[in-house]
Amino acid sequence: MVVSRGAGAAAHARSIRPTGTVVRVNGPLVEIEGLEGPSVADLVTVGHPELAAEIVAVDAGVVTAQVYEYTGGLRVGAPAVTLGQPLSARLGPELLGGIFDGLLRRLSGRSTWLEPGSLAEQSSSARFRFEPAASAETDLGAGALLGIVGNDGQDSGIVHRVLVPPSVSGRLEWLSPETELSDDEPVAVVGGQPVALSEQWPVRRARPNRARCPLGPPLVTGQRVVDLLFPVAKGATAAVPGGFGTGKTVLLQQIVKWCEADVIVFVGCGERGNELSDALADLAELEDPRSGRRLLERTVVIANTSNMPVMAREASIYTGMTVAEYYRDMGYDVVLLADSTSRWAEALREFSSRSGELPAEEGFPAGLASALAAFYERAGLVDTMGGSTGSVTAIGAVSPPGGDMTEPVTAHTERFVRCLWSLDRDLAYSRHYPAVTWRRSFTRDEQSVGAWHTSSGRPDWSTARSRALGLLAEADRLAPMAELVGLAALPGRERIAILSGRLLREAVLQQSALSPNDANCTLSKQAALLQAVLAVCDRCMALVDAGVSASVLEETDFSMLTRVRDEVGPDDADGVERCRDEILAGLERLEPAAEHPS
Repeated sequence: MVVSRGAGAAAHARSIRPTGTVVRVNGPLVEIEGLEGPSVADLVTVGHPELAAEIVAVDAGVVTAQVYEYTGGLRVGAPAVTLGQPLSARLGPELLGGIFDGLLRRLSGRSTWLEPGSLAEQSSSARFRFEPAASAETDLGAGALLGIVGNDGQDSGIVHRVLVPPSVSGRLEWLSPETELSDDEPVAVVGGQPVALSEQWPVRRARPNRARCPLGPPLVTGQRVVDLLFPVAKGATAAVPGGFGTGKTVLLQQIVKWCEADVIVFVGCGERGNELSDALADLAELEDPRSGRRLLERTVVIANTSNMPVMAREASIYTGMTVAEYYRDMGYDVVLLADSTSRWAEALREFSSRSGELPAEEGFPAGLASALAAFYERAGLVDTMGGSTGSVTAIGAVSPPGGDMTEPVTAHTERFVRCLWSLDRDLAYSRHYPAVTWRRSFTRDEQSVGAWHTSSGRPDWSTARSRALGLLAEADRLAPMAELVGLAALPGRERIAILSGRLLREAVLQQSALSPNDANCTLSKQAALLQAVLAVCDRCMALVDAGVSASVLEETDFSMLTRVRDEVGPDDADGVERCRDEILAGLERLEPAAEHPS
């Protein structure tokens, strides 16, 4: 995160604006007097290290600001200067493959702690080959394509498109020929305004688009419990609530690795540094199936972990969304993953308590629900200003204290997202991963996703999904009864319902993140696994109705069915179907006449 002015511009600002004075310091909160013409959301620098801060309130000449850096050593009487512009992100070709802090300052090749006061633009020696794609002396609107950057971004499968910024339009008066440029050198002059490879955008303001589109195609994550039971459409929103140890981070990392998105923006918001470090190591080693290069090369990582300044954590969510919208405007499908929004909400709570706001439920600020809604509202499938279609799918982890799903962050998040992948402690402790429970999870995208599957040649997707959810619900209903009176005391059909639920859980919903065959699962293999289990369950039910004892079926070895997901390749649907046929052939050899009804 930088301002459009460099160090010299900041010095010029100090020379033309009266310097204010810090009169109170309370953690990340400072109060300033003497600033001339301050506005809410303007940036200020405070102290001699020039710590970055943002104005959040102005009252009777006293300015309240939240500081985005460590305030140790800041004292009353320190100078403060307003920069006259909002907190903005520098968006350019160096983002992909980069690791940044919550203010979008690069962390690669340096300590995770930046030097205090490093708000000014960071110099870069990188140069990029600009290839023009427009004609001079033509009228261009916002979002029009000027050219592409032919660098490592192109090799990673993502072509960096240089577009006319949203606030610029007019005649293309000059366009650079093919050459190498730094990201701050102009490549064109449109309507009298120079356009560079990089641009500035206020992080708290959504980037414009022409129109929102109806949701349709699903975001394929490669995780069966998500894609089969609780799918999320491209441009929709999802939340992953779960207590400690239920596998939130692992599930999000699996989605990062395998989802069918063009660009990934991963925001480590207040989580432990060792978890984020492990995720970065995996991304740096994992091969991208699109290009054969490293997956990290089409990922932007914003690392604002729990040991970093707390208020930069609050900004990191908006920083990540701004980066996601930037690539969406290029016509890409972007996935934004925030781990976790609970830590972001805790930063809001800390600042509101220090500023003396009247607390709402559990000490959170009264505007928590509005802040969550505003964040998730920026996701969507849109027609971009340049005429292409792009999407931002927002997925946020929620870490309820003690696994309390009624606490404010979880409760408000459930109101605004379209999908909820709720993680269950009992499933996790029984080593059922991903521990997404079908009891509390939901999706509001099943109709649009079902229509897409039908148009893609899978007309039975919705029916199979409904049947699977029905069998799981029936098995859950009967489980307490079986524990009370014993499984043998139940009628045969009910015992087969319990068996069906077990087969669905073990053969379809469980998935190993460590298996090369099972970590990722294509749609064809997912459908084959689900249809195989349903076919076996149907045959078992028919055999019971024909007089075969339920105990005989319960003692049948179905391990071939539960192992096939790990034994055949990620897209080997034929291997699953061969396994299904072999099991069904074995069931056919059971003789109903030799048995008595249970």
